[in-house]
Amino acid sequence: QVQLVESGGGSVQAGGSLRLSCAASGFPYISACMGWFRQAPGKEREGVAAIRILWNTRSVDYADSVKGRFTISKDNAESTLYLQMNSLKPEDTAMYYCAADSPSYCSGGPSRDSGYKYWGQGTQVTVSS
Repeated sequence: QVQLVESGGGSVQAGGSLRLSCAASGFPYISACMGWFRQAPGKEREGVAAIRILWNTRSVDYADSVKGRFTISKDNAESTLYLQMNSLKPEDTAMYYCAADSPSYCSGGPSRDSGYKYWGQGTQVTVSS
């Protein structure tokens, strides 16, 4: 059974940093598609960062709203997905979710579409001005 567990959320002032973690267990693939999404109250879920891991190659993609501020990475040894968030803004306030799927899901490249098969429960990020 695949399980994704996010951690690292919290409250921070604008300009600060947080690093989110997503611990994956039971995932049967070495290669994978993974992503970070967020959803603020009253807004649609947004894909903020995605990574495609194909053997020893990785490719990433970011939403324009977070480019240059957020970095997605994956530690294979720990089966953990990270999202380093710097220069945080109040508009980054949301529940953040990680998602994963088999490598066939993103055969065309890293995907920020929300059709992933596996999802975590989310971790709250609050940025105050």
